[in-house]
Amino acid sequence: MNAALLHRRQDPRPAPGPTPVIQTDRLTLRSHRLGDADAIVESLSDFAVTRMMARVPAPYDRQDALDWLVPRASGIDRNWTLAITEKDDVHIGVVAIELRHGRWNLSYWLNRYYWRRGFMGEAVSATLERFGRRMPETSVHSGVFVDNPASLKLQERLGFRITGCTEVYSFARNTMVPHVETVLSPGERPASKVA
Repeated sequence: MNAALLHRRQDPRPAPGPTPVIQTDRLTLRSHRLGDADAIVESLSDFAVTRMMARVPAPYDRQDALDWLVPRASGIDRNWTLAITEKDDVHIGVVAIELRHGRWNLSYWLNRYYWRRGFMGEAVSATLERFGRRMPETSVHSGVFVDNPASLKLQERLGFRITGCTEVYSFARNTMVPHVETVLSPGERPASKVA
C-alpha cells in the first residue's frame, strides 16, 4: 500500500475534505494538473517571486515543478493546494492551506505580471471563506518575510494578527530571513463573494 495513503488513513486529525473548485468574480481556483508545470516554471523562474518564499529553490526548473506537482495532482493530498487561474484556465499562482507541524498554514504566490490587481486578495479571501465553512473552529497560521510589506498588509486586511517574529531559511536566498508570524483565529475569517 502507498505510504501516503496509509498515513492519510491513520491520521486522526480532522481535514477539510477534497480540494474544492472555487469561483470568484475574476478567478477560478482549482486542483493542480501535471499540465501546469510549464506555467509554474515560468512564474517561479522569477527571483522577484521566489525570494519571498521559504521552500522554493532558485533557480527553479521543470523537474522541480513536476516533483512538486505529482503528489498534488494525484488526488491523495489532504491539503488544499489550489491553482489560481483566470477564466482562460492558465495557471498564474497558488493559494494553499496545508497541515504542517500539527497546524493549518496558509501560503500563496502569484506570477509577478498579475501583481497589484487585487487577484491575491480575491483568491486568499475566497479560499479562507470556504475553508472556514469546512473547518469552522480551526485557526489558520501564516507569515511573511519582513521585507514583504504588501503580503503582510494583505494578511492584516483579511484579519490575521501578528503573533511574533522568527527566522526562516529561504532556499531561494540561501540564508536565514526574518519572518513575521501571523494567525487568523476562528470567527475572524473574511466574508467572500464566491459563486
